[in-house]
Amino acid sequence: MPGNSNGVAAVERAASLLEAFTERDFTLSLGELARRVELDKSTVLRIARSLAKHQLLVRNEDASWRLGPKLMKLGNIYQSTFRASDIIEPLLADLVTRTGESAAVYVREGDERVCLFRHDSHQSIRHSARVGSTYPLDRGAPGRVILAFNGRSGSIYDEIRKAGFHTTSGERDPQVASLAVPIFRDGQNLFGSLALTGPPDRFSDDAIRKNLEILQVAARKLSVAMGGDPGP
Repeated sequence: MPGNSNGVAAVERAASLLEAFTERDFTLSLGELARRVELDKSTVLRIARSLAKHQLLVRNEDASWRLGPKLMKLGNIYQSTFRASDIIEPLLADLVTRTGESAAVYVREGDERVCLFRHDSHQSIRHSARVGSTYPLDRGAPGRVILAFNGRSGSIYDEIRKAGFHTTSGERDPQVASLAVPIFRDGQNLFGSLALTGPPDRFSDDAIRKNLEILQVAARKLSVAMGGDPGP
């Protein structure tokens, strides 16, 4: 149905126009907008004017464009209605099912990391912890990842940032191995880390490689749900 197809294309183009702005852009010229979304200026101008009618874009006196006040209102509504547990709980349950290991979300609290959400493995031998438990930031993959993406200096943290993940075996507890990746919210602001933990003998190179892909997909999904930019 051509009408529906055209309507979807128009929505996608409007969305791409809004997404062309970054945190560094207070305003963008029509030419720059056209370049970023790879459309001709006349098409961009038509879309921008439509968005401006709904206060999603604002045209400045010099004919450049900036994001409109309606986006702030929508963002506030999203923040008030979004409950992290609604997406994190089922996501962790799915990770446990797919990997067989315990899954958890950790956030920084001062000089420690706190277990914010958790689902334990169904296997008889597993790593268990309670929500609210605190651990050192510099012991175990979840804490190391938090430090790395909070800007901690040092070769180990440079390597973690470059790799995008970290794994440890017996660093905090000789009976525990962990694999962790960062979670972002509100752009590239770090929210915490998403981790799998279990006995070291189940964290072979092959298991890590397989589970890392699953973990990264889950972290990307969670980051996007919180308005984060997980990167490429």
